[in-house]
Amino acid sequence: MILSMTGFASVATELAGISLAVELRSVNHRYLDVTIKLPDELRPFEPRIRERLAAALRRGKLECRVALARTPGGGSGITVDESRVHDLAAAAAQVARLVPGMAPLAAADILRWPGVLVEASLPQATLAGEVEALVDTAIAELRDARSREGAKLAGILAARCHDIDAEVARVAPRIPALHAAFVDKLGARLREAGLDPGNDRLAQELALFATRIDVAEEVERLSTHVAEFRRVLAQGGSVGKRLDFLAQELHREANTLGSKSVDAELSRVSLELKVAIEQIREQVQNVE
Repeated sequence: MILSMTGFASVATELAGISLAVELRSVNHRYLDVTIKLPDELRPFEPRIRERLAAALRRGKLECRVALARTPGGGSGITVDESRVHDLAAAAAQVARLVPGMAPLAAADILRWPGVLVEASLPQATLAGEVEALVDTAIAELRDARSREGAKLAGILAARCHDIDAEVARVAPRIPALHAAFVDKLGARLREAGLDPGNDRLAQELALFATRIDVAEEVERLSTHVAEFRRVLAQGGSVGKRLDFLAQELHREANTLGSKSVDAELSRVSLELKVAIEQIREQVQNVE
């Protein structure tokens, strides 16, 4: 099944004194473009989070937000880093020997010193494991959302392929008659101008010009491209770029068909083909 590049996932968990939340948002993009927003406490985990996201997704502009909040009553609180205080006291004693009469450090001075007060937290290894597990859960939820959207896209694309087949089936049987009618019409114009269409030179030019307006090749290629489009669509996976290429080829053939048109019905078919193919191109932009 194909996957859409549009999706959203939000998961959260409660730990001892900590609340963790992960939010993923993705939209269409030519490549995989990942933006990760973390609180400073979780910044060391960014490379591992990025690796997980890159392994799970192929294309899309993805934004990952991880939030951490302290929760009351969870055993968290403020503690004093004793080793930091000892180091500070030793430094103050050394300064006192160098500067006699210096006022001693007050408790408030010590508490204001960076790193003395520490919020109780989970060990880094435990916290890393919890964050990575939550990111994995969010990725799974995001893939489910992208899969559901992809199923809808597949239905829309299949319907447009059916529309193209219907237009091709409408025009294909008329190609010989269109060709013959054009030759007869051009021959009549030549006779009206006093020229003989049976003249060898004129007959050659007439046949060459009639060949240039023959759309049989374009009609065949349209059918071939649609068949390949269906095959790739059924194959699933990260096929967005391939489908986009096929949509461009379909559009090229529809344009050529329109430029060779010598009949109002053929022009109408070309227009309907362009409408269906343009809808395909718009939807394919969202396929991973």
